[in-house]
Amino acid sequence: MTNPITDLASSDCILVIGSNFAANHPIISRYALDAKSAGATLILADPRFIPTAWHADLFLQLLPGTDIAMLNGLMHVILSEKLYNQEFIERRTTGFDALKKSLQAYPPERVANETGIPASKLIAAARAYANAEAASIVYCMGITQHTYGTDNVIDCANLALMCGQIGRPGTGVNPLRGQDNVQGACDMGALVNVYPGYQSVTDETVRMSFAQAWGTEADQLPAKPGKTVVEMTHAAEQGELKAMLIMGENPVVGDPNSSHASHALEELEFLAVMDLFLTETASLADVVLPVAGFAEKRGSKTATDRRVQWFERAIPPIGECKPDWRIICELATDLGFGDAFNYENEEDILAEIQSVTPIYAGISAARIQNILGGIAWPCRSIESPGTPILYTEAFSKPDGRAVFKPVEHQASAEETSPEYPLLLTTGRVVMHYNTGSMTRRTRSLLNREPETFVQVHPQTSESYGIGEMDQVEVITRRGRLEAEARTTKNIPPGVVFIPFHFPETNLLTIDALDPVAKIPEYKVAACRIARVGPAKEGA
Repeated sequence: MTNPITDLASSDCILVIGSNFAANHPIISRYALDAKSAGATLILADPRFIPTAWHADLFLQLLPGTDIAMLNGLMHVILSEKLYNQEFIERRTTGFDALKKSLQAYPPERVANETGIPASKLIAAARAYANAEAASIVYCMGITQHTYGTDNVIDCANLALMCGQIGRPGTGVNPLRGQDNVQGACDMGALVNVYPGYQSVTDETVRMSFAQAWGTEADQLPAKPGKTVVEMTHAAEQGELKAMLIMGENPVVGDPNSSHASHALEELEFLAVMDLFLTETASLADVVLPVAGFAEKRGSKTATDRRVQWFERAIPPIGECKPDWRIICELATDLGFGDAFNYENEEDILAEIQSVTPIYAGISAARIQNILGGIAWPCRSIESPGTPILYTEAFSKPDGRAVFKPVEHQASAEETSPEYPLLLTTGRVVMHYNTGSMTRRTRSLLNREPETFVQVHPQTSESYGIGEMDQVEVITRRGRLEAEARTTKNIPPGVVFIPFHFPETNLLTIDALDPVAKIPEYKVAACRIARVGPAKEGA
């Protein structure tokens, strides 16, 4: 996030795209609703009328996979009505002429046909965002989980830059992280192309610096990007990858085209899993290593808005469980890495992070243990207070200017056809979390949402002879599932929604990847639906 979570309360307009924060990020939702109570305009763009839409002043119900058309349409209106921030563009950006040229092809009428959003609503949303004193864009996986997810994010940045809505309180481009400390994992190099602190693996100077810090030779460190999760699955199936250690992930349920993922893991010569529970993935493992839960661990975590905070454990680890870092260190020692992993405690680990990660250089354990709420990186010295708001004076390009990058609407990896005439999209429900490893073991939550379901619009259900709570079969080119049908006007006709927390859902999704970020296409697949039986007795 470019801005703190609390900053949302000072926004005059909040544009939410592909996020259901009312159900999934309740703390963030609270600050957005504070802004609305103070008079801010809340705009939601989403294929479904989700709980966040209850609070929206403008709801832009778009078809899955049309985010770029919508964003370009908003910018077309801003351009044609001269609502853009000319002074900001001239002072702090380059490439605006190329963007202007590309936007000519996205008048509201064309965008209405592409997205299903009425032109009048698109125009109203563009005016509200551009005319706000301080406007924020908030997005989540609804725009990243596409084969063009990178372009979706770029277009959000284009919109913010065009209106000068960045670098000030209440503004910014603010992605919401989906899991605890996922921001910290990325910061620490749990990405295929960077070392800790987003330092490129292809930069020889960076490799030499890490080699010196870690007591090895530069040629012993990776010099090119590795494989992402789905790419590793493919490599395992093809015999290129022989062994895997999976930490706190459940790809048998969570990976797209998940039957393919299960088969790939079974092809490995050795699989070890570190987890709290015997998940569907852990059930396939040769060795399962029990890990400590959140209340049994201590150390630093990084929040979605870049705040590094310190946490103390509530209880010691139970039984044979150990904190993840202890397990990793013991494995590394057994594999012959000697003193390289000889940490005494969590403070030692953060001290090394300080020494090799410039954006964390001023963040010590002693410091954040005494600062409520933590410190936002970049924090490059012990004297620095951190950086709650990014880009207040300059961007990180060599000349300090941001670059507009035009992007074009494109078809999803899989389009509808006579055989598969409907669009399938997946997402969250409030009762469950990710692959359900914890929530599907919680009786009170299962009582409310015990199994997967299929949402369809009444027009769609009528076309296919489907009654409320009938058993239906949803089929894609990869698999099929059977579940209860629920009719709702909250989704557009021709769209099928299934929550992704249950093992069956990702049998249907496609494992096509964004060519840049390698994020899978979870949000759009072609499907067909058929009634297979009446509602279950007692339903």
